Amino acid sequence: MMFSESSKQNLKELRPLIIPIFLPHAGCPHQCIFCNQHSITGIKKRNPTTHNLRSQIASFLKNNSRQRRPIQIAFYGGNFLGMHADDIYSLLAEAAKFVELGVVDGIRFSTRPDTIDRKRLEMIQDFPVCTVELGAQSLDDQVLAISCRGHKAVDTEKAVYLLKNHNYEIGIQIMIGLPGDDEKKLMNTAQRVAHLKPDFVRIYPTVVLAGSPLAKWYQTGKYVPAPLEECVTLVKQLYLLFKKNGIRVIRMGLQASEDLVEGSSILAGPYHPAFGHLVHSAIFFDKTVSALKSTEINESHIIIRIHPSNISKLRGLKNENIKKLRARFHLKSIDIIPDSTVAEDRLILINDEKLVGYKPSS
Repeated sequence: MMFSESSKQNLKELRPLIIPIFLPHAGCPHQCIFCNQHSITGIKKRNPTTHNLRSQIASFLKNNSRQRRPIQIAFYGGNFLGMHADDIYSLLAEAAKFVELGVVDGIRFSTRPDTIDRKRLEMIQDFPVCTVELGAQSLDDQVLAISCRGHKAVDTEKAVYLLKNHNYEIGIQIMIGLPGDDEKKLMNTAQRVAHLKPDFVRIYPTVVLAGSPLAKWYQTGKYVPAPLEECVTLVKQLYLLFKKNGIRVIRMGLQASEDLVEGSSILAGPYHPAFGHLVHSAIFFDKTVSALKSTEINESHIIIRIHPSNISKLRGLKNENIKKLRARFHLKSIDIIPDSTVAEDRLILINDEKLVGYKPSS
């Protein structure tokens, strides 16, 4: 089923409500060095039965209001187009029934770049699939080889070309901190992804999951994961690069599952349940530092006007940004004023001496 440009634009403007259906390792030809989908998803079994799939979707719809957002059924955790054709048809056919009923707007799935070809796209063209996510992870062939991905960067480029010809919304997933990767290779990957112009990207830090091949490398000292702070800095650079190129970043960091939150699945690595918030906080910290450096501060009190949705990002976790700013610029107080007229990616800095009769509250 072909989706029009207006339909794609609607998806971009209104982030869809996702009904996640996890298919751990389904269709995967082998286990990548970093992967253990059972740990990430918290789901131990493989494909759901038709009855279970129908039940999962119905239960989600019952407990979640539409809220004027498009709704998509999403198949994650495996290599969707790498599954047997009968399984693909079965899952898509069952999901399509909810689209036909008008209670769901479309279907999305994630798959390996090397499973995108004309034959498979013809196989799914009659189903209401609107979004395809490619698990590219890197566009450096050496990094891909070390991670046992089994495909090359050119496969991602070919996949994007084919998907664009079929008018699908396209997402690309990349990872940072993979074995053999470094900042130069990572930024080259990001530049190549930006050149492909996908509709959105997801950025995941590499963590050492129990039961993954990478766990053995970590335990023998062959692999050392990147520190959290370094990882946040790298992802910040990627986020800003993609934003500059008009590409949405819809996730930074792993989605927290019960196992991940409890820490039973992660042996090491830059996992944080609020990873994306850390990245946004780092960006707003940089914005504030830049504003303070370019402003003549005559008093030890400053006022910052910012959009209400960004107050927590400006403050940082546990008010860490405010503490660092006060120490760095010898400020007695920083007062933050919510102001919905301020653009969401900006802040306005004011010396309190210019506000007659105004007294900072903190």
